[in-house]
Amino acid sequence: MAGGRSGTRSGGGPEGAIAPGPAGPGTARAVRDPLHPGAWWVWALALGTAATRTTNPLLLALLTATSAYVVATCRPDAPWARSYGAFVKLALAVLVIRLFFAVALGSPIPGTHVLVTLPQVALPEWAQGIRLGGPVTAETLVRALYEGLKLATLLICVGAANSLANPARLLKSLPGALYEMGVAVVVALTYAPHLIADVQRLRAARRLRGRPDRGLRGLVQVGLPVLEGALERSVALAAAMDARGYGRTADVPDRVRRTTAALTLGGLLGVCAGTYGLLTAAGGTYGLPVLLAGLVAALAGLRLGGRRSPRTRYRPDHWGPRAWLVTGSGAAVAALLTLAASVEPAALNPGVVPLVAPALPLWPAAAVLLGLLPAFVSPAPRKPAPRGAARKEPS
Repeated sequence: MAGGRSGTRSGGGPEGAIAPGPAGPGTARAVRDPLHPGAWWVWALALGTAATRTTNPLLLALLTATSAYVVATCRPDAPWARSYGAFVKLALAVLVIRLFFAVALGSPIPGTHVLVTLPQVALPEWAQGIRLGGPVTAETLVRALYEGLKLATLLICVGAANSLANPARLLKSLPGALYEMGVAVVVALTYAPHLIADVQRLRAARRLRGRPDRGLRGLVQVGLPVLEGALERSVALAAAMDARGYGRTADVPDRVRRTTAALTLGGLLGVCAGTYGLLTAAGGTYGLPVLLAGLVAALAGLRLGGRRSPRTRYRPDHWGPRAWLVTGSGAAVAALLTLAASVEPAALNPGVVPLVAPALPLWPAAAVLLGLLPAFVSPAPRKPAPRGAARKEPS
């Protein structure tokens, strides 16, 4: 019977198909598949690499703003995606600690603009070169600020990758040889966001009940339920992993196992030797060939090592054109800032003696803006539908 179906027919589609609702402004982006999680990590690590090539606070602030805008635009509504704020707080803490050590321990950088003179502690002879207290100069603080901003920007870029890349889908994309290691890393990466979500939920519940959620007493009252929830989550995770056969390996001949170990170990040694050659002036001739040979051997070892853990993938993530655009934008930022560091070293690494205000170089700043491309090519985050909301059918 035609009326036996709960849905309505539309156009010439199959019977029982639900006709789509009216299209909105973001409907075209909402139906796209999510981006490959590896693309987000490559993009974020490329921005972090660009941050290591400069100490210009204006460029570092631009890199931070770029990552923050992409996170605000593309971050999904999931517990593991709420860790960006924690990484920002960690970056600020690192910056404050770097400034504190610069004030307390001094710096070998000569300075003439003395801001304050602290009481100096006399140290024994074996502690030569270390100073506690003494004069604090503006040059010392500015130098510490530049170095702290570099590390803080790197941490914020890693936080952006944690907030954008689904760790479970990233684990599904790893080769079989790295699956067990990837599970350990994914569990470690997802533990912190869940811990932060539990703390926020318990503090909100205590505030609603009129109980303190700050100070030592609040920390103890919140910490125990968080620890209990973490233990329960660990037990449930262990049971789920055991039910899915985690840790069980297939029988592999000894010859294949020895070949895998030799290729993997030799490939890693080749990568280390090639990288060292590229970083030194004397190894410029052999660095790149050794690095490429090491990569090929390591990939071959990982390919053979995947036979130990046979796995199937349900709906594997594909590296599509949008993933190439995201990774390409990050790689372009890293490559252009590396080039700018060699072409305009004074602009990317401003000096502090004499103390001058940093200037914003134009074309490196334009190169950093290429990192905003993922905000326009990645799919919009899917927001969960409100509870009790019924779907509106077309008349």
